[in-house]
Amino acid sequence: MKVAIIGTGLIATQMARTLAALDEVESYAVASRSLDKAQAFADQWGFGRAYGSYDALLADEAVELVYIALPHSHHHRWTMKALGAGKHVLCEKPLAVNARQAKEMIDLAEAKKLLLAEAMWTRYMPATQIITDLVASGEIGEVMSIGANVGDCNYQNERLTNPALAGGCLLDLTVYALNFSALIMGRKVKKINASMIPTLTGVDGQDNIMLEYDGGKMASLMATIYTVTDRNGFIYGRNGFIQVHDIFNPEKIRLCGIKGYKHFVKREITPPPQITGYEYEVLACRKAISEGRTECQAMPHAETLAIIKQMDEIRQKFGLVYPFE
Repeated sequence: MKVAIIGTGLIATQMARTLAALDEVESYAVASRSLDKAQAFADQWGFGRAYGSYDALLADEAVELVYIALPHSHHHRWTMKALGAGKHVLCEKPLAVNARQAKEMIDLAEAKKLLLAEAMWTRYMPATQIITDLVASGEIGEVMSIGANVGDCNYQNERLTNPALAGGCLLDLTVYALNFSALIMGRKVKKINASMIPTLTGVDGQDNIMLEYDGGKMASLMATIYTVTDRNGFIYGRNGFIQVHDIFNPEKIRLCGIKGYKHFVKREITPPPQITGYEYEVLACRKAISEGRTECQAMPHAETLAIIKQMDEIRQKFGLVYPFE
């Protein structure tokens, strides 16, 4: 499968490193707004072709899967163009800035019978199956509460603070915590409470989200662009809990039991070694394309759309509207 990348930033570099290590795919082409930059990227990572515009890459008939590694504000435009050019698409998370954009993208992919996948990498990882299997085993009993935090010290990154690029904490970091909760609690949220602290540019710099589900269940989520946190996730059941060390890219999964008012570690699981963690989403795309699917089973369109709708509601509560909306 010939894979092309649109964009040459940090996340594109991670994907290029991944593709270079996979035998199942070919690092075929890369595009940047600068041909010199694209060529340097291609030379470094072994891509056969370099293009000085995104449109030129999409005009290449040999390209099969396009990975879109652009700021959030550009996802909709270039996904629609790629699908219009007959390409399968793996688009960085979040798939779109709002639910209206996401539905347009999904509708076009399904109409053209092309794959459209959101690159929410955590949902494709083996660790995710380990976690859901532990919950399904019943060892911690009925799950009543979720806790998660995601923090990274990237407040000086212009992409994260520019409203015109859909900057802020929600679409970049809080989305991971929302996905972690949805993985266990499902898509149906009864009530959302949300607050944020704005940056000087007006986008959200720190978020605090409480999700209420049926049956008295809840999730308490926090994210920040000002400091690195432990990124721990907790799944609390009536008989024990699961601790996930780093929900961004799980390193350890600890199953804990309860005795009286104290807990004890029953066992600890280490996910398998990986290239970068991006390989799972690429291989899932390859499999889905070979089966003629328009979505990946690990991150179906309905899941993507449900979480984007949650973020739309959260932004309404924040009073945050991007200038291009």
